Amino acid sequence: MERLSARYRDRIIKMMASAKLDMTVNESNVYQEANPAILPFIDGMIEEHLLPGSEIRNAAHLAELFEKAKSGASCLLLLEHYSNFDLPVFMYLLRRAVAHGNEIADAVIAIAGMKLNETNPVVSAFTEAYSRIVIYPSRSLKDIDPQKAHDEFVRSNAINRAAMKALNEVKTQGKLILVFPAGTRFRPWAPETKRGVREIDSYIKSFDYMCLVSLNGDILRIQKGDMEEDLICDDSVHIDSSPVLECATFRETAKSAAAGDDDRKQAVVDAIMARLEEMHQRNEALHPKNRQDGR
Repeated sequence: MERLSARYRDRIIKMMASAKLDMTVNESNVYQEANPAILPFIDGMIEEHLLPGSEIRNAAHLAELFEKAKSGASCLLLLEHYSNFDLPVFMYLLRRAVAHGNEIADAVIAIAGMKLNETNPVVSAFTEAYSRIVIYPSRSLKDIDPQKAHDEFVRSNAINRAAMKALNEVKTQGKLILVFPAGTRFRPWAPETKRGVREIDSYIKSFDYMCLVSLNGDILRIQKGDMEEDLICDDSVHIDSSPVLECATFRETAKSAAAGDDDRKQAVVDAIMARLEEMHQRNEALHPKNRQDGR
């Protein structure tokens, strides 16, 4: 394994020359469409490391969800999250290994935290390859300098109001809104990063249908530090989709199963994460790997 930034230094320099690097997020630019000039660079990296046999299982469920989106329904994709290449590999396999996958991939809009735009120009360049709506995650306010807290709180509200407006405008226009319910990549040294964030309940409440998507295997292994420090390696990736689920029914069932004093919003998200873990373990049994982190 080798650091991504070292293995692809020259390619990343070329990629950044093609990037717009619109790094400062405000209420006027929360909806950012994909920069098609970036995608070939990332796809080339994936092609060099994705092993034969990599696949999306039960892709017919994704096609069914897309048909519902095209008919005007609001549709969610809820993905497990282990590395910054989860979305790139998912999109790559959609386009390469799924019937009508290009059309489905073009419909995907990811919900992305503003850190991907603002922290590091290399990460921002990678992020540009995919259409996204940028939000200000509530957890980001926890680390703010108290002297700047008021201004950042005002800014976060402005960005998130604009993001929700953009989301409401596009979600019934044949799009698939992709969200990572954990809100961050799973870090083996921080098990709490596997828990879903409470805010995901609001998405489920406001959408019609969803598919849950589990990921086994990753060609980019997370390290402590920025994405540039992550290690690129060869691996097979097996992605699985759940059947199409009606959001309201899933939500009511999860709330009903919660104890009377439980946080019912969190209970809904916990039910999502439990279902994803079941899918992950089932997929792992089909494709066992000798990995220290078990993923």
